[in-house]
Amino acid sequence: MTPMMEQYFEIKNQYKDYLLFYRIGDFYELFFDDAKLASELLDLTLTGRDWAEDERAPMCGVPYHSVDVYIGKLVSAGYKIAICEQVEDPALAKGLVKRDITRIVTPGTIIEDSLLQDGQNNFIAAVSTGSDDFGVCFCDISTGQLSATMFSGSGRYDRLLSEFATYLPSEVLCPLSEDELGQAGKYLTDKLNATITAEQSERYDYNRCLEFVKPHLENPMSPPDEAIICAVGALLSYISETQKTDLTYFGRLNVYTDRQYLEIDVNTRRNLELCETMRTKEKKGSLLWVLDKTKTSMGARLLRRSVEQPLVNSNDINARLDAVEELAGNFMLREELGLQLKSVLDLERLTPKLVYGSANGRDLVAIKTTIAVIPQIKELLADARCAELCEIRDGMDELSDLCELIQKAIKPDPPFTIREGGIIEDGYSDEVDKLRSIVRDSEGIIQSLAEREREATGIKTLKIGYNRVFGYYIDVTRSFLSLVPDRYIRKQTLTGSERFITQELKDTESTILGASDRLNSLEYELFKSVCDTLGENIERIQKSASMLARLDCYLSLAQTAVRGNYVRPEVDYGDEITIKDGRHPVVELFVNDSYFVPNDTHLDTGNNRLMLITGPNMAGKSTYMRQVALIVLMAQIGSFVPAREARIGICDKLFTRVGASDDLALGQSTFMLEMSECAYILKHATRRSLIIYDEIGRGTSTFDGMSIARAIAEYTAKKIRA
Repeated sequence: MTPMMEQYFEIKNQYKDYLLFYRIGDFYELFFDDAKLASELLDLTLTGRDWAEDERAPMCGVPYHSVDVYIGKLVSAGYKIAICEQVEDPALAKGLVKRDITRIVTPGTIIEDSLLQDGQNNFIAAVSTGSDDFGVCFCDISTGQLSATMFSGSGRYDRLLSEFATYLPSEVLCPLSEDELGQAGKYLTDKLNATITAEQSERYDYNRCLEFVKPHLENPMSPPDEAIICAVGALLSYISETQKTDLTYFGRLNVYTDRQYLEIDVNTRRNLELCETMRTKEKKGSLLWVLDKTKTSMGARLLRRSVEQPLVNSNDINARLDAVEELAGNFMLREELGLQLKSVLDLERLTPKLVYGSANGRDLVAIKTTIAVIPQIKELLADARCAELCEIRDGMDELSDLCELIQKAIKPDPPFTIREGGIIEDGYSDEVDKLRSIVRDSEGIIQSLAEREREATGIKTLKIGYNRVFGYYIDVTRSFLSLVPDRYIRKQTLTGSERFITQELKDTESTILGASDRLNSLEYELFKSVCDTLGENIERIQKSASMLARLDCYLSLAQTAVRGNYVRPEVDYGDEITIKDGRHPVVELFVNDSYFVPNDTHLDTGNNRLMLITGPNMAGKSTYMRQVALIVLMAQIGSFVPAREARIGICDKLFTRVGASDDLALGQSTFMLEMSECAYILKHATRRSLIIYDEIGRGTSTFDGMSIARAIAEYTAKKIRA
């Protein structure tokens, strides 16, 4: 077997479950079964390579500069990729070039911009399973966001599925096998299209996990529950192993409880079309589509999370409403902030690249462009009155030192690659400037040396030439040989002349020939030094990024409120939902040829607990009911609402049972599905919940359906008192 194929098998045997992208020159090659699979999925030509057997090894390859496209296709198909790079310079290697795995790419560990959606997080999750509780951790490695919670008691399984529906992880780490996961596994793969990385039990050792988690705890002396520690620790160990880097850029662990946010189950999210429509799965036509007027990717992701996780704390909700109100009432401030935010690039995803070592010159220029607008934004917020906007203004670090560093060090339009020079700004390094002048003016340097030698020796015909054997040489014709000084060293005798070298000429040759390589190497070193400095300040950058995202989010809600003629709701801990002239935020935008008729609503937990709505098909019953749910949800996001007046008593849970469909994959008929969803609501609803039942009992006969509908309505009104 050839040495290269020996090296290939040595690495491949350690990563048997991965497609191995093996770097050879300017290509990543795949061999054997990996090559057959990749050639079929990526439509690549399958070739062969000699190795040890008579039959050639199947092989296909992709260019290194376009590898992201191919990786994206394979990862979206559920495959995991191991990237094997050349870890030493081929020009300096003695024998076979050293290679090693530098990164593993899975659906949950993608960091390439081209493979990520700007306005959406790409979460990877880990679950720990105890006898009476579940710990779950969610992480977006492209931004360093890390959150965890736990669920215990009889409803823990349903709460876990609801959390998956909230975060939509693309990959889930689990100690169990896929068979042991059962229905949960089917839900993740069939409904959420997630990849399950199962049988990871060795990662869940508590003491090992605690060591991974400690650096990310607010107070390492009082760690959270064991279930959370195990979930977070297992996930961090997996990320550390696949990304081959430390996790210092990950922010503080956000441990939250299920009582911090409005509880919305899987079916309710789908029925209310919060972030995508039921039919087309597109953003257009959803609540998020109405609210999203963000200018930045960071703001878009934060707004999406706000829609997915409405608040239940009155103070927090009203703080958001104060910010939206102040921005909605100041047209000039909104316009000027909007103009500044248009220049803000995705700082949250740019900064982790500094740690991964994948940043290039253009990424640094993008960071500079973004932080350069922070002083103007702070100035625009100088007269802010509400606490939330003041906190954003005061919490933003201007980062002027980092902006100045990038301005001085990096060219404004650097090349895409970082190892081929042209990236460091003139004037930043004396040595770079000197080497550049040498590379640019090598011919002039040689001509200048020749002129000095002619003057020093009096040899008028003296020339300096170059060939590959001797390098640079001094050529003297025979008629002037008597003038050749002793410091000249003879190298070659020709018919009409002789060739010499001098120490100065050799030094100059060494300088010229080595200048280009040294220049590229030095520029790379200086670039990495700038990246390291930025990496040391990553917490400062991330904090400013989060403040910009919050501002963009509030600005978006304010723009929506003004354009939609929304009103600020009164939000408190009362038990009333009173809406005057309420409108459906999505449907009213699609009513072109007629006027959307607004309606009032009055609900409480006293005599107005239950509203029974009847009417013909297409009368607007479902629209009206969903409208009430969406107005309540918008108020708890901290948004203005489409109404003339609204008073919202905070709800702890929101339930809907809407529509008739079956789930053949899980073996459930329409009626069975309907009853399962109703049972879930009756089991989990509290007095502070808002419940929408739309046509209960339609999946069976008229009299049975009517009996079921009445029984459920009576139980909800009299027992739950929701």
